[in-house]
This record gives sequence, C-alpha cells and structure tokens, in this order.
Amino acid sequence: MTAKALKDVMQRVETWPESAQEELVRIAKEIETEMQGGTYQATPAELAGIDRGLKAAREGRFATSERVEAVFSKHRDA
Repeated sequence: MTAKALKDVMQRVETWPESAQEELVRIAKEIETEMQGGTYQATPAELAGIDRGLKAAREGRFATSERVEAVFSKHRDA
C-alpha cells in the first residue's frame, strides 16, 4: 500500500462511526505492538471470554464435530 492510499483511507475513516474508528485504532495499536516485539495485552472483554471458555472446558462442554463443521461451512460459503 502506498502512502497516498493510506492517506486516502485515513480521510475516509474520519467519516466512519466512532465505534468503527475505535476498532481501527485498536487494530493499529496491535499491529504496532507486534512490530515492536511487544507483548499483547488482552482487553477485559477478551479476558472474560477466555475465562468463559476455560470454565466450559473444565465442565466438559465442547462443540460437537457436526456443530464445528456447520459453523465452518457457513463461513466458507460467505
């Protein structure tokens, strides 16, 4: 991507809804952290999701193979 293309996109970003702009900032910060060799810091929402997943795993609650395939199929067709 050229500098001009990046500048063009950034100008359009200013017209996006605030939530979309915040998401772009979050993603850009993640990329920057990776480039600097830093450590990723999960958000509170991500940590809560991880905790829910670990709890479900401890309880033996896993998706069936059929359910996993159905989700993958849905996204493959998109």
